[in-house]
Amino acid sequence: MISKSTIEQVFETARVEEVIGDFVQLKKSGSNFKGLSPFSDERSPSFMVSPVKQIWKDFSSGKGGNAVTFLMEHEHFTYPEAIKYLAKKYNIEIEETEQTDEQKQEANERESLYLVNEFAKQYFERILFKTDQGQAIGLSYFKERGFTNETIKLFNLGYSLDDWQAFTDEALKQGYQLEFLEKTGLSIVKTDKKFDRFKGRVMFPIHSMSGRILGFGGRILKADKKAAKYLNSPESEVYHKSKILYGIYHAKQSIAKEDNCYLVEGYTDVIQFYQTGIKNVVASSGTALTPEQIRLVNRLTNNITVLFDGDAAGIRASIRGIDLILEQGMNVRVCGFPEGEDPDSFAKKNTLDELTEYLNDNSKDFIQFKASLLVKEANNDPIKKAETIREIVNSIAKIPDQIKKEVYIQECSRIMDISEEVLFTTLAQLDKKTAQDSNKPYKTEQKAFQVVKPEVKAPKVDLQFELERKIIEILLLYGTETEDFEDLVLKETEEGELQLEPVTHNAKVFEKIYLDLQEDEMQFTNTNFKSLYYTIIDNLHQDPEFELKNFINRLDQELASDVTSILMNDERYRLHDWERKNIIPKEKLHSISQLVTQTILTLRCYLIDKKVSQYQSDTLRENANSRGILEDVKDYLGLKMLLSRKLGKVVGSKF
Repeated sequence: MISKSTIEQVFETARVEEVIGDFVQLKKSGSNFKGLSPFSDERSPSFMVSPVKQIWKDFSSGKGGNAVTFLMEHEHFTYPEAIKYLAKKYNIEIEETEQTDEQKQEANERESLYLVNEFAKQYFERILFKTDQGQAIGLSYFKERGFTNETIKLFNLGYSLDDWQAFTDEALKQGYQLEFLEKTGLSIVKTDKKFDRFKGRVMFPIHSMSGRILGFGGRILKADKKAAKYLNSPESEVYHKSKILYGIYHAKQSIAKEDNCYLVEGYTDVIQFYQTGIKNVVASSGTALTPEQIRLVNRLTNNITVLFDGDAAGIRASIRGIDLILEQGMNVRVCGFPEGEDPDSFAKKNTLDELTEYLNDNSKDFIQFKASLLVKEANNDPIKKAETIREIVNSIAKIPDQIKKEVYIQECSRIMDISEEVLFTTLAQLDKKTAQDSNKPYKTEQKAFQVVKPEVKAPKVDLQFELERKIIEILLLYGTETEDFEDLVLKETEEGELQLEPVTHNAKVFEKIYLDLQEDEMQFTNTNFKSLYYTIIDNLHQDPEFELKNFINRLDQELASDVTSILMNDERYRLHDWERKNIIPKEKLHSISQLVTQTILTLRCYLIDKKVSQYQSDTLRENANSRGILEDVKDYLGLKMLLSRKLGKVVGSKF
C-alpha cells in the first residue's frame, strides 16, 4: 500500500496540464487548454484542461477528472499505478508497505503481463551488459550500428541468449507463472516442452505512451534462412501492434514541441535519428501503417513527415501510407533518401545540422511528391499520364476538409497542366462512388452563396436539473466566499400598503444557500446532485480551509466526474481575449450574491409552478371542485407573484 503522505504529495505536486501534455497536444485557449480527444476520433477539439481548477473534461466521451483519473482512463492504470507513475515523473520518493502474498495473487491478469514484460526487459538488458555472449554478440552489434551506451540504455536494448530456454527457466525460477510467460509470447509452450521465442536475438522493447513495456521486437544476427529476420511479440491483452508506434514514449514531448512527427519504418531508424538529435521520430513497428497509429500521432500534432528508403519498395510503402494519413485529416509531407540509403544509414553519416538541412530541403508536400514520382513513371505516355492524374485525385478525395481539397486540386492542375474543371468533375465522381460504396446518401455540392436553413429542433431543457446543477457549481466555486446578501421583505407603509424593502446581511455563500433551501424544505431531485450537495455542505462546514482540488481528489470516480462536468461546462463556451478588443466582461466574482439569490428564487418559482400544475391535474382527474385545493392554488400563485417581483429586482440590481 502507498502511504497517505505520498499520495498527498503527488496530488500537491502534479500539474494536470503537464501530465496530459505528455499524451495530448494542448493549445492555449484563454485561461484553459484545448486538444483533440484521446478517447474518440474527432476533428474539432472538445478536450479541455483547466490549470486553475486542475481538472480536465472530454466533451466527446463525457469523461473527466484530475491527473490520476486521466491516467486511469487513458493508460488503464489502477489507482496505485497512476500514483506511482506521477511519483516517478515528479521525482517523489514512494513510501510503500510490502505487499503480502495474498495481495500479489489478487493482481489481475493485465498487471501480471506487464510485470512479466518488465522482468524480461531487465533480464535482456542484464544479459547484454553482464554476460560474455551478450557483450560479444549483442553489444558488438549495437556498437557496429553506431549506438552509444547511453542510447542503448535509454531505449532499454538487450540480448536474448542463444539457448532454447534460458529466459524461461530464469523467469520461472524468479516466481513468474508459465501461463503469463506464454500469454506475452516470451515463451512458447508445446505439451511438456518450453522454448524462448526470442532465442539468439538482439531485443528492442516496445513502450506504451506512458513508458510501460507492451512487447518486444527481436532481430536475429546469424544467417538462418528458416528464421525471420525480425520477430515481434504476438498479440496479447496488453500488446496490439496496430495501435502502438515504436519510439512514441521517447518522442511524444518533442513531437508536440516541434509540431511535427517523422515517420520511419524500422527500430534502428528511430534510434539513430534520436541519437543524432532529431527526437520527434517514430516507427510503425514493422507493420503496415494503420488508422489507430495515425490517430496516436494526431493527439500530439497535425503534421507528419513520411521518411522512406531510397529503393522502390520503400517508395511504394510510403505512397500506401499517405492516403491513410490524409483520411485522418492530417498534413503530410514526404522525404526520400538517396538510392541505397535509409534513415538509419543516412543519419549515421551526417551531423545534426546536415541531417536537419537535408530534411528541410527535401521534404515535399504529398501532391508534389506523388506527381513527380508518377509523372516520371508515365514517361510521356498519355494513357499512363491519365492514370497518374486519376491516382493523384484519388488521394485528394481522401481529405475530409473541403478547402484543402480545392487547394490541392488547383495545385494538381498547375503541376499536371490540366483544367481544374476536369479535376473537380473527377473528384465529384470519386466522392459519389465512395458514398455509394459505404451506403451513405450522396449530397451534391450547393451553389455558391446558397443559404440553406438547417432544420434544428431545440433540445428540451430540464430547468430543475439545470438549477440544481447551478447550485452545485456556485457551492464549488464560491462556497467559502463571504458576501452581503440583500433580502427583500414585505413592509407596511404609513398609507397601509405593502411593499418590498431591502434588508442586507453578511454571510458565507454556502450558509446562505443551505439556510434558504432548509427554509423552503427544497430537495434535490437528481440523485448525484443530492449526494454532492450534502457532501459539499458537510466539507464546507468542517473545513475552513476548503480547497476545490483537494475536495475533488477525495471523491469517488463517479462523483468526481460529475463535479468535473459541472465546473468545465461553462469553460467550454467561454470567450477569451476580450480585453484586447476593448470589451471588459463582468466577472461572476463581482456579483456572487446576485447569482445566488437569482438561482434560489428561480428554483422556488419553478417548484411553485410545478405544484400548481399538479393541483390542477388532480382537480381535473378527480372531477372535483375542492375549495381547499383552490385556496392552496391561490396562495401559491400569490407567493409566485411576490417571488417574481423579488426576482425582477435582483436581476435589475446594480453591483
